[in-house]
Amino acid sequence: MAPSPSRKRLIGYARVSTEDQVHDAQLDELRAAGCAEIHQEHGSGASRARPVLARVIREIRPGEVLVVVRLDRLARSVSHLLEVIETLEAKRAHFRSLRDPIDTSTPQGMFSLQVLGAVAQLERSLISERTKAGIKAAKARGKKPGNPGMRERQPEAIRKIAVAREKIYLDELIAGAGQWMPTVRRMRPQHPWEDVVRVLADSGQPWTVARLRRAVGKLVSQHMADPALLRPAPRKNPEDRLMTLIAGIAMTDPSLSLRDIGAQLERMRERTPRGGLTWSASSVKKQLDRARKVGLAVPMSPQDEV
Repeated sequence: MAPSPSRKRLIGYARVSTEDQVHDAQLDELRAAGCAEIHQEHGSGASRARPVLARVIREIRPGEVLVVVRLDRLARSVSHLLEVIETLEAKRAHFRSLRDPIDTSTPQGMFSLQVLGAVAQLERSLISERTKAGIKAAKARGKKPGNPGMRERQPEAIRKIAVAREKIYLDELIAGAGQWMPTVRRMRPQHPWEDVVRVLADSGQPWTVARLRRAVGKLVSQHMADPALLRPAPRKNPEDRLMTLIAGIAMTDPSLSLRDIGAQLERMRERTPRGGLTWSASSVKKQLDRARKVGLAVPMSPQDEV
């Protein structure tokens, strides 16, 4: 039976640290809370690279609620928790912890979240102060700042630094993927990387082709993105490429009107089929109509009317 419109659909997430632990206690609590489905994952609490959690957040729909038994089942730190919740809020979804006073669908839960945000800011400030004090004390004792192994170019020290940097890079990708990966998923591999970069740039996200390919490749290597995204884009004649580019823009943001899409094409310096740089609503509509005829899932809306 489908849930009533007034009752939010609950999506459970359970995580344990090692293979010999069991999920039973978490699963029982999530079922008792009314979760319509429960996703299980094995992984360390110190790592954000959790493909099951990433998939759940990617697929969650507006109005649904991600539910965990305790906050430590989801996040490794306050800042990580806030990043996850911000991603859910951007998708108009909610978060609830059964044993903690966090439920972002209620005013009380949002207040608790604001308190956590203040704690996270204090935590960052204290770490920064301790770091500066430690460096100052070390200098007073005549010690040089930095890693001695790196100064001496020791291979093991270099390897550890490289691993740490790669982890930071992956964590940053995961934290920000909600802003750019939806566009990549909608456009790749049907569109060349250059077109994807141009669409992202128009929405205020400056990427280069090399950086974007590396970022997607890293998520693929962590089993957090479909390897098909890295396939070569098919060759198209200029008019077909233009049609699929406009369809990609429309699918990335279905709220755009024909004039909005035309304005975006003009900012991208994309020429019309006749070679001009000014796009009319009727020209955009013609390309979208062609896209629908060949089976592209272009959204229909009253805004398509000229």
